[in-house]
Amino acid sequence: MNYGIIAAGEGSRLAQEGVAKPKPLVELNGEPMVQRLINIFCRCKAESISIIVNEHMTEVREFLSTLQLPVPLNVVVKTTPSSMHSFWELSKVMQKGKFCLTTVDTIFREQDFARYIDAFEADTEHDGMWAVTPFIEDEKPLYVEVDEPSMHIKAFRDAAYDGAKYVSGGIYAITDKAFPVLDKCIEQGISRMRNFQRALVDEGFNLQAYSIDKIIDVDHASDIAVAQKFINE
Repeated sequence: MNYGIIAAGEGSRLAQEGVAKPKPLVELNGEPMVQRLINIFCRCKAESISIIVNEHMTEVREFLSTLQLPVPLNVVVKTTPSSMHSFWELSKVMQKGKFCLTTVDTIFREQDFARYIDAFEADTEHDGMWAVTPFIEDEKPLYVEVDEPSMHIKAFRDAAYDGAKYVSGGIYAITDKAFPVLDKCIEQGISRMRNFQRALVDEGFNLQAYSIDKIIDVDHASDIAVAQKFINE
């Protein structure tokens, strides 16, 4: 399994709220968020890990350069206008085959994530498997419409709708078959990760939703203590 981490944001909200460290290096229980993800990925059969950071995150680049990992680590340094563009830059260095992509501030329990990866690796029917959650705390959630009980993804919606149950957890497992769709989005001037996800549905990709009871983001200084408590539960 190959893994990708989008860590190219500026973390401006955290900085404005007095957090001195760049977001990828914010510690949860003494462990930088980016390090936590890398360690979890290595324990979940990582074959390679690719990370994108923006050009201003010299501290993060220096931290990553000190790591000694049992798998190849690809670091892309580029400032991008959106997470979708960050993914596009990562796609140029990621290995072919199955991969899992997440943002650096996506916080989950390791055992939940491991079960999700096992399910994706065993799956031979779908083009991709999206981690979704019924726990809605994001400021601008992306609602995921599914057929139940099959959990086939029908649509991605910006607003809540009658019967809405799941939102995207910000964790995407798919194969390099998605790269041409990503290229087309870039060529057409499409932005935002959620619009790429809609493009996958429009292109006929068979996407499966995998429910995890709780996934949270670290967007504000107050979220750090919440995240630490959550992963210790």
